[in-house]
Amino acid sequence: LGDKVEVRLRANGPGISQKHIEKIFEPFFTTKPAGEGTGLGLSLSYDIIARMHKGEFKVESAEDQFTEFIIVLPKK
Repeated sequence: LGDKVEVRLRANGPGISQKHIEKIFEPFFTTKPAGEGTGLGLSLSYDIIARMHKGEFKVESAEDQFTEFIIVLPKK
């Protein structure tokens, strides 16, 4: 992408509902029952990609079809 690099990771699983997509990068958000997950993984990943590396971290999903994570990083 010129001065950027894009990586796309796509899974053909059940997808993610729109109500969860809106919160997916929030700290401590999890769909697991209480005590079974901290929900920090995507939040920390977002901070590393977007803030530390000045990139973009996006998610696209269609229920019952796919989920795709898109990472765009500057080359320099």
